[in-house]
Amino acid sequence: MLSSASRNAVFRFRSSVSLVKRTLASSSSGSPPPAEGFMQGVATSKFIKATKEQALAHPELAAVKNSETQKMNYFTAVNDALATALATDDKAVIFGEDVGFGGVFRCTIGLAEKFGKERVFNMPLTEQGIIGFGIGMAAVGHTPIAEIQFADYVFPAFDQIVNEAAKYRYRSGNEFNVGGLTIRMPCNAVGHGALYHSQSPEAYFAHTPGLKIVYPRSPIQAKGFLLAAIRDPNPVLVMEPKILYRSAVEQVPVDDFVLPLGKAEVVKEGKDLTVVGWGAQLYVLENAVQEAEKRMPGLSIEVIDLRSILPWDRETVEKSVNKTGRLLIAHEAPHTGGFGGEIAAAIQERCFLKLEAPIARVCGWDTPFPLVYEKFYVPGMIRCLDEIERVVNY
Repeated sequence: MLSSASRNAVFRFRSSVSLVKRTLASSSSGSPPPAEGFMQGVATSKFIKATKEQALAHPELAAVKNSETQKMNYFTAVNDALATALATDDKAVIFGEDVGFGGVFRCTIGLAEKFGKERVFNMPLTEQGIIGFGIGMAAVGHTPIAEIQFADYVFPAFDQIVNEAAKYRYRSGNEFNVGGLTIRMPCNAVGHGALYHSQSPEAYFAHTPGLKIVYPRSPIQAKGFLLAAIRDPNPVLVMEPKILYRSAVEQVPVDDFVLPLGKAEVVKEGKDLTVVGWGAQLYVLENAVQEAEKRMPGLSIEVIDLRSILPWDRETVEKSVNKTGRLLIAHEAPHTGGFGGEIAAAIQERCFLKLEAPIARVCGWDTPFPLVYEKFYVPGMIRCLDEIERVVNY
């Protein structure tokens, strides 16, 4: 028998579900759903560089400040980076399930026709084999770029990544390495992926010395970080939020460029609260921050895109928290064992005397990723807004 409090909680949850369903139904006009699924607002984000001038003004793009730009969405920028890698490195090869015809997200479309099927080719349906093959190629001096079709299916290759690729240089006393290996994997929720197509597994790999992990949030980052990963002397995992493949559109430099791995970016300056996220979560946080500053006049929130999970930029986050005295971290992965816990622990150690409130986390729930209630699982704008208000008013 449920207690009165439990019955009331269930009633409130069902009521909120019904309200969302009615809202979605009433807003439907028979047109296709937005490209960004349930996470709207990407197209109007201030974090998106919609003009050539905005794109080339970024100090990290100084090397290509005279470049032309081209309007690209996220997957087109990935494709452009892969084409650049193949054109500039004759030892580079791309392989994975279905990449020969473009892949399920079209990131490799046209590459086999342009560069040949011996450089862009399909692999059997075996993630362990894909990564094992990549390790072997990298060990003999090639530049393998492996695709895991969905991040959720990387786990059969877990041993190959954490026990072989990550430790290859260390166990050989730097006599051999597989630093040329890059592993791409679409990740995060898209609105209908459920338990096998929506996960965010970055924390599993962040526990492993010898790897690097990067999380691009936009087309410019998708190109610059992917090229940096391919050319980095360490095995790198590139996590690509699939909800952004078509929804995030920017003016991207057509010239060859890289962005620095391991460096966070302050995308909005503030003085009262530091908010940290990565990947698609940045756009959710942007909306939450805008609403919070509207509701609380005078509130000033700093927003940091972590960008790299391993190594992560402690110094940038520490500097910000020492200024604001408050920290909120948001990510789609479950709360327990999520990478936000590592950030919270490190910042508590470094900034304890400056903290004005407990460090807060807004994360996915500690359950398998649901289907029907996917929108309630991810840390959306309302959950982030509620936590911002709680931390500020602590």
